[in-house]
Amino acid sequence: MIQISEQTDRFGLAESAAARRRHLTVRLGTALLVAAVLNFALGWWMAWIWSAAYVGSQLLEAWASPRLLSKPPQTPGEAANLAVALFFPGSLVFGGLAVALWIGVPDYGPALGVAVIASAMINLIALSRGSRIAFAASATPYGLYLLVMPMLDYGRIAGPVLTAMMMAVGVIMLNIIGAWISTEEARRGHQAAAEEAERRRTEAEAAVEAKSAYLAAISHELRTPISAILAGAAELERTSPGAGRAQARLIGGAGKMMQTLLDDLLDLSKIEVGRMEVESLPFDLRAMVCEVVRMWRPQARGKGLRLRIEGARRLPAWVQSDPTRIRQVLNNLISNAIKFTATGAVTLRLSATPSADGGYVLCLAVADTGPGMTAEQMTRLFTPFDQLEAGTARKHGGSGLGLAISRELARLMGGDLTAASESGEGAVFALNLTLPATEAPAAAQAPEAVEARVLVVDDHAVNRQAISLVLAPLGIVPETAASAEEGLARLADEVFDVVLMDVYMPDMDGREATRQLRSRPGPNQTTPVIAITASATPRDWDACRAAGMDGHVAKPIEPAQLYAALEKALTEPRPLEAVVSLVVAKAG
Repeated sequence: MIQISEQTDRFGLAESAAARRRHLTVRLGTALLVAAVLNFALGWWMAWIWSAAYVGSQLLEAWASPRLLSKPPQTPGEAANLAVALFFPGSLVFGGLAVALWIGVPDYGPALGVAVIASAMINLIALSRGSRIAFAASATPYGLYLLVMPMLDYGRIAGPVLTAMMMAVGVIMLNIIGAWISTEEARRGHQAAAEEAERRRTEAEAAVEAKSAYLAAISHELRTPISAILAGAAELERTSPGAGRAQARLIGGAGKMMQTLLDDLLDLSKIEVGRMEVESLPFDLRAMVCEVVRMWRPQARGKGLRLRIEGARRLPAWVQSDPTRIRQVLNNLISNAIKFTATGAVTLRLSATPSADGGYVLCLAVADTGPGMTAEQMTRLFTPFDQLEAGTARKHGGSGLGLAISRELARLMGGDLTAASESGEGAVFALNLTLPATEAPAAAQAPEAVEARVLVVDDHAVNRQAISLVLAPLGIVPETAASAEEGLARLADEVFDVVLMDVYMPDMDGREATRQLRSRPGPNQTTPVIAITASATPRDWDACRAAGMDGHVAKPIEPAQLYAALEKALTEPRPLEAVVSLVVAKAG
C-alpha cells in the first residue's frame, strides 16, 4: 500500500480514502443485506442488479485510490477533479437505489428513498472526515437525487405538496451538512489538542534529557575536586599520627557531605526519568549505623545537642540491601534533625523484628525536639525543592531535595519513609524496611603489592594525583598521561599491566581511545583498561564494555572499589596471544 505523508495530503483525500477502505467490508455487506431484504420482503429482484453495480464501484474505488493518490494533488482544482473521480461514482450508484425505490415501490417508495439518501449522507460524516472536498464530491449525487426525486411526481401531486417536499429536502440537506461541519470542527479541535499535548510531552522529555545531560557534565567537573579531597583525607588518615588522623577523618567526612549534595541532584534526575536503581549487597547494619552517628556527633555537639542511639544492640549484624542508599537516607534524616533543632536531643531509635521468611522488619527512626510542623507543612514535606518556610534555605541551606529522594529510595528498596509531627512537639521520621539476613562475607583485602606498571590517563592533574594517592598503599607509582592522545602514544611504545582511563576527556574521550587501542597491533592491545567515570549508570558502563574496557570505577574513587578492579585485572588469565606479545615486548 502506498503511504501518503501528512505534509503531502494537503486536502485530506488520502485520509478519506483510507477511511473508506477500512469500512469497505461493512459497506459491501450492507449493500448485499439491503438487496436481500428488498427482494424477499418486497419482491423487488432488481435490487440485486443495483447491489452488483454498487459492489463493483466500491471495489474499483479501493483499487484505484492508492494509485491515483500516489502523486498527491497540489491545487484545489486538482483535488476536486481527483475527488470526483474517486468518490462521485460510488455515491451516484448508491443514490440510484433511492430513485428506483421512489418510482418502483408503491406507497412506501418515497419514504424509503429519502431514508436511503439520509442514511448514506450520515455515513459520509464518518467516511469523509478531514476533507471538505471529499465530502462535497461524495454528497453531491445525493443532493441532486433529493432535488430530482420530488420532480418525478410533478403533475401528479398538488403544488403545495410539492413545495413542502422540496422544503423538507432542503432542511434535510442543511441538517446533514451542518452535522458534518460540527463533527469536523470537533474532530479538528480534538486533533489539535492531541497534537498540542504530544508537543508538550516531547518538549518536557527533551527538557528532562537536557537537564540530565547538564547535571552529568556538572557532576563530572565537581567530582574531580571531591575525589582529590577524599583521596587526600584518606592518605592523611593513613600516615598522620594522633590528632592529625582525627582531622583527616573530619576532612573526609566533609568531602562525603559535598558528594552527597551532588548526588542529590543526580538522584533526582534519575528518579524523574525512571533510571534510579538500588543494589543488594551484604553489609554490617550495626556498624554502618554507628558510623553514621559518629560522623554527625561533632556537628550536634557544636550546637549543644545530644545525639543518641537507642536499640543498636538489638539490630542484626549482617543484612542484604543497599548500604549506600540506607546511609544516604539516614544522613539526610539526621542532618535535617540537627539543622532544625535548637535545644535538646536528636535520637536514632532502632528496632528489628524477625520476619516469617527469616529476615528482619526494621524501623530506623530519627526523633528530634525541634519546633515540629503544622498540618499544612506536613502536606508539602516530600515535595522536591519545597522548603517549609521562605527563609529556610537562607538560614539553614539545603536544596529541599533530600526528603523527596529519601522516600523514593525507601520505596525502591521495598519499604517506605514516614513522618509524624505536631507543631511545638518535635518530629519523628521513620525508615521502614524488610531486609533478608545474611552471613558476614570474607574480609575484603587490597591486592598484594606487586610490581605492576599502571598508566593513568586523565586530563585533570588533580585526578591523576588523587589516583596516585589511592595507589600508594599498594606500592604502585603510576605513570600518567594528560590526554587520550598522549596515552595512546605511550601505549604504542611502552608496556603496561593496567590502564586507568578517564572516560570523559576533551578532544578524544576514553572510550574512543580504548577502541583505537584495541584496533591497533601493539604491546598493549589486550592490556586491561579500567574506566574511571563520574557518570556511574548501567548505560554508561555498558558503553564502556562495548568500547573494549574491562572494568569500571566510579568517581569519587573508593579505594576498595579500585583495589578490587585492579586485583581482577592483574589476576585474571590473559589470552595466549596477549601473553606472547607481552613477553616479546618486555624482552625487546
